[in-house]
Amino acid sequence: MRVRRFALPIFLVIVLGLLLVSINNNNLVAKQGWGMLSFEILMIALIFLYWGFEQREDTAREIAFITVMVAIAAVGRIPFAALPGVTPTTFIVIISGFVLGPNAGFMIGSTAALVSNFFLGQGPWTPWQMFSWGLAGASAGLLKGVYPNIGIKGLAFFNFIWGYLFGCIMTLWSWAAFIQPLNWQSFVLTYAASFWFDTFHAVGNIVFCLLFGANFVKILKRFQRKLRVSSIDDPSP
Repeated sequence: MRVRRFALPIFLVIVLGLLLVSINNNNLVAKQGWGMLSFEILMIALIFLYWGFEQREDTAREIAFITVMVAIAAVGRIPFAALPGVTPTTFIVIISGFVLGPNAGFMIGSTAALVSNFFLGQGPWTPWQMFSWGLAGASAGLLKGVYPNIGIKGLAFFNFIWGYLFGCIMTLWSWAAFIQPLNWQSFVLTYAASFWFDTFHAVGNIVFCLLFGANFVKILKRFQRKLRVSSIDDPSP
């Protein structure tokens, strides 16, 4: 059971490591560009992660609840699209992962990115957004295992940190896919261009968490308890 608990975080770290190692113009995979190679790595990783979720023995009620959270996280992103960097999606994904666990957090984050981009625009950035938001949800689930009583202020700080982590991962993609030469100087300049967007993202996460976090956690825990009671009393397999 403990191995399964840490399987998702370990797998995500391995994928992120492969992406970092593959930043090389002379990569061994058919001499592809890093943009195409990273796209292939992420797509394979996402396919395996979704397949792993499919193999779980969740009840129909649990899957329906996760689907509802995906819809809320995806739709919540659209009204704020005009504001640079500000989105409630990260906050929703992190709170969901913290309450429901790393696997549900990853699924909610990654699927919300995919669904919302049907309205905001799909592109080569979509797998990276799926991976980034999925990683935010998974890490929140892992955070609960380490600090179960972290409190709303602690979650707000975690949301703040993820505002910058999300931007750093997306900057990594744009830097390695479009910028030449690939060195620390060019990375710093590329990240500096998105710093204020990431700051708005981080501050927005804090505001959402402090305003709605306590009620959001309470509602999710209430539904989670109902799902557990239903699954115990339900005689169907």
